[in-house]
Amino acid sequence: MTAEEWEVLQLSLKVAFLGVGASLPVALAVAHILARRQFPGKSVFDAFVHLPLVLPPVVVGYFLLLLFGRRGPLGQLLDQYFGIVLSFRWTGAAVACAVMGFPLMVRAMRLSLESVDERLEAAARTLGAKRARVFLTITLPLMLPGVITGMVLSFARSLGEFGATITFVANIPGETRTLPLAIYTYTQVPGGDEQALRLSLISVVLSVAALVLSEILARRSVRRARGRDD
Repeated sequence: MTAEEWEVLQLSLKVAFLGVGASLPVALAVAHILARRQFPGKSVFDAFVHLPLVLPPVVVGYFLLLLFGRRGPLGQLLDQYFGIVLSFRWTGAAVACAVMGFPLMVRAMRLSLESVDERLEAAARTLGAKRARVFLTITLPLMLPGVITGMVLSFARSLGEFGATITFVANIPGETRTLPLAIYTYTQVPGGDEQALRLSLISVVLSVAALVLSEILARRSVRRARGRDD
């Protein structure tokens, strides 16, 4: 691999990890709300959460540019008060990846949480445990396979994100050029087929490795949970 390809790979991994880490606590909260709460407009809220799955990624990127661009309402606030600029920065690429992978993470966590027996949580609360302790010691360990699956799906989606990223942060070498953008660039350059193929194979290997690791970790967490029940 060339130095440029290593740079692309490192940037892609950094963007994917940051996107997953930033969206994880929000996804947990949203999954808990959708699984355990009833309120007016829940169906609309659920549809809004899953909207990035059905919208063209370019549309998502355009909305992010409108909101977080230098002239956008949120972008101006972040720049003026915190000195944070997301558009045309690698941090903006992480935001785009987080948004596109968010529905996958929420859905996996929600399905896992819905399978947790609420009577176990109620029993713990009757024994005096606070809600936070019940969640950390009972709910979270039982739904851990779903959490792991959601994180891995979001990570894999981040590695393959193209449309929202190129619309929001463009294709800047060394700053926002992740694996998909680099592959696209090499396919447009004479003699770049070899580099495009090499990066494509790397993308496949990373995605397969992430899915295999997810399966291994999920099985281990299930065995641990069954061991505690026994």
